[in-house]
Amino acid sequence: MKIEGNQKELDAMKQFHAGNRQEGLRLQEEFAASFREEYKNKDHCPCKKACRYHGNCKECVVIHRAHQEHVPNCMRPVINKKIKLLSELTEHTLANEIEAPKEVLRKEFQ
Repeated sequence: MKIEGNQKELDAMKQFHAGNRQEGLRLQEEFAASFREEYKNKDHCPCKKACRYHGNCKECVVIHRAHQEHVPNCMRPVINKKIKLLSELTEHTLANEIEAPKEVLRKEFQ
């Protein structure tokens, strides 16, 4: 099952934006039900960072909400995609001012 950019969820959002809340909710629940079934016993977390909260979205998100210093690693691609669009306004010169931190990755990604 593809999570990022899932067509069923994209269709649900189209329905929400069109004002069809009931249809959006129906499609969203279909996506969520498929996710629950598919990932009952599988790792769904795309985070490569070594973290004791890996795969435990509820606790991970609440920790990030509490300290408000940065966002969970799994949300970075979504946010970076939006920032990249804004960065086009300055020909991506922001990239010259940024150095990514060195992070400790899980063993399978080192």
